[in-house]
Amino acid sequence: MHLGALFIASHVLTSGSVRETARRFQLSPSTISTAIHNLETELAMTLTERASGELATLIASGRVLEGLKPIMAAIAELGRWAGHVGAGAEIDEAWASRISIKIVTMERFLEVADQGSINRAARRLRLGQPQLSLQLANLEKFLRHRLFERQAQGSVLTEEGRRAYQIFMAISQAWNDLKSSADERYRRTARSLRIGSIIPTGSESWVARCLGSLVSEWNARRNNNAISLVSMTADDLREALKNGRIDVAILDSVFGLESFRHRELLQTDMVVIAPPDSTETSVADLVAGHPICMPSPRTGLGHAAMAFSYERAPNRRRRGQDITAADSLPVIVDLVANHGYVSFLGRVSAMPIADKVRIVDLDEHLPMSYHVAFNHRKAAADACTVIIEAAARITSEAVVKTAAVA
Repeated sequence: MHLGALFIASHVLTSGSVRETARRFQLSPSTISTAIHNLETELAMTLTERASGELATLIASGRVLEGLKPIMAAIAELGRWAGHVGAGAEIDEAWASRISIKIVTMERFLEVADQGSINRAARRLRLGQPQLSLQLANLEKFLRHRLFERQAQGSVLTEEGRRAYQIFMAISQAWNDLKSSADERYRRTARSLRIGSIIPTGSESWVARCLGSLVSEWNARRNNNAISLVSMTADDLREALKNGRIDVAILDSVFGLESFRHRELLQTDMVVIAPPDSTETSVADLVAGHPICMPSPRTGLGHAAMAFSYERAPNRRRRGQDITAADSLPVIVDLVANHGYVSFLGRVSAMPIADKVRIVDLDEHLPMSYHVAFNHRKAAADACTVIIEAAARITSEAVVKTAAVA
């Protein structure tokens, strides 16, 4: 990582714009994006994301900006010392954004200063003496100051070198503080088992109960891998599994799992959920008399429901305002239970909320299946086994309970 990239990244996190930063520093947008990407890689954390073509900074970026403040102050001091100031004695931003000094080069300079000898520093750094001498010469050339007096007994800092030492030490300490936090995050991430699931209908849903059973059993076994949980749509889960952001995914569709290890979790069929006070007995009458809210096509359930409503009900009045897509199942359940909407769910997801909504069978059986996909880690395969066993137990309990009530 070089200082120019840190200066660029700090401005992007402050302004929230790659293009504005590129115009301000007269650099290409790709150069600006690379600086941010390199900082995210070094710190092992995501600082920005794209939303509708615009850059959005994440919560973590605030902490990083705070950590970069001492480095930005040191860069400003470096610019004033090297004579690169603009109007109002402010640092020349064009120069600062192009500082090619790498942090590793500064740390090698500090090692030579501490050892008082290029030869001793080269041995400690396991570098060739000519290579280290060349790096120091290039550093002096860039700064336009002589940093060392070469004497018989070694290398001694000049007055300018002592000032450079103070600046580089401040940068090195601030950078190491940022990196130490990143290293600890990386160690926690490497130890953790990251589980992603489709969004549960609520705390009583079979998905939520499966995940609760997994965490309880996993921790009771005192596994070395801590579990972290996240809920996403099926499309996002596949992408996260592909990119290594999660280890295990519970999905409501088998689509796109060909390249992953996966097992069937359970089978069910699709049903309509309707307001508890509704009286219509057929699906056609329900969708004709009520607004519809269902999961978006980015979910397996939403894709199947959309296919049913558009392909198998050709006489349905379909205006855009009649169908609302939502990726929050709790919101969908509330719209059905309290606001007169109808929706589609897998029967296994509808049964736990049977006291809140009416469950109406489709005119024809429409099968659905849920799957669990996982990567190569043994811990991921072990977690899948626990999830499958929990799903079988929980869904069988629900069937028995429903039969007893009937």
